[in-house]
Amino acid sequence: MGSRPGRAVLAAAPLVALLVLAACSEELRDPARPAPSTPPVTAEPGATTTAPPGDEGAPTTAAPTDQPTEAAIEVLATGFEVPWGLVVLDDGTAVIGERDTAQVWWLPPEGEPVPVGIVPDVVPAGEGGLLGLAVPPGGDPATVYAYYTSAADNRVARVTFTSGSRTGDPQVTVVLDGIPKGRNHNGGRLAFGPDGFLYVSTGDASRAELAQDPTSLAGKILRITPDGDPAPGNPDPGSPVWSMGHRNVQGLAWDADGRLWATEFGQSTFDEINLIEPGGNYGWPVVEGTGGAPSYVDPVVTWATSDASPSGLAVGPDGALYAAALAGRSLWRVPLDGATVGAPERLLQDAYGRLRSVVTGPDDALYVLTSNTFRGEPAPEDDRLLRIARPDLLRP
Repeated sequence: MGSRPGRAVLAAAPLVALLVLAACSEELRDPARPAPSTPPVTAEPGATTTAPPGDEGAPTTAAPTDQPTEAAIEVLATGFEVPWGLVVLDDGTAVIGERDTAQVWWLPPEGEPVPVGIVPDVVPAGEGGLLGLAVPPGGDPATVYAYYTSAADNRVARVTFTSGSRTGDPQVTVVLDGIPKGRNHNGGRLAFGPDGFLYVSTGDASRAELAQDPTSLAGKILRITPDGDPAPGNPDPGSPVWSMGHRNVQGLAWDADGRLWATEFGQSTFDEINLIEPGGNYGWPVVEGTGGAPSYVDPVVTWATSDASPSGLAVGPDGALYAAALAGRSLWRVPLDGATVGAPERLLQDAYGRLRSVVTGPDDALYVLTSNTFRGEPAPEDDRLLRIARPDLLRP
């Protein structure tokens, strides 16, 4: 692997072709390595790719893409190792977390990536590790909320770093624990809602029955206070559960009217976007995709699992949903008209490989993390943070 995260810019140019992925290994990588950097690289289209087991995609042969664009796409930094969590603060600083190393980076708008610390007690395995990050609106960027896998469970903690101390010992306060963990299906997205409360997406931990158990925190979307208590107004006042019957939710986003949308991995047939209702039951494992049963809430969008494996989700400056797809190797745009969705549009297909996270920054640009490195073996091109200034120009 080359140097660790640095900057490069690709602006007003056609998209690069498909990135070639290396075969996956389940060996843990050494967290001590140099800082990331960003030389632009192109690779041959049509290559066979191999992804790890679980929701994140099966081996596929990606077709060449002929999708040109005049949009300015900046490669802000590259050299990350299995990046997962992403927050863009009001001043434009990006906060990035790496799943397997538990390293957290700051990327200032006009600077180089700064390693601010390693979250302790993270035990990565399979799809577990340091997952979602969140910062309260207007909060201190040195304090982040982190969803991570420990030796015993998945948990949410408030983590305070000392800027610039890569090996420093951050202060950690666990606010919610006891979320079942598994090798796959750990969920892991965190986001502060417009109501100021923290929303937490969890997976079924590969124990599907837990999604229908109202006493389990698995297979749910949770809504808690910043101190980890059930938020006021929850369907059950004594429970953090906001909705249930989920298999593996990894994307949360609110539209301008305050509606909550979520992406969800299917098992083998249908991936989903759901419009989340408080107290709603989304059917897993009884239903995958649209079932039509009155006791369950049907998804508003479904895809074949080979086309999506949707992880991160954002509402763009145009009011549409943007879903980052792993196996689908695309950024999906879903138009919104109130609570009604339009036909999904596939953008960036095969241009940057697997996409993990997408958020909208204070500048109305989309920020996207790729996910092309796996444990034990680096990909030919290290993972990167992209900035898409004009997402409207991605459309054909």
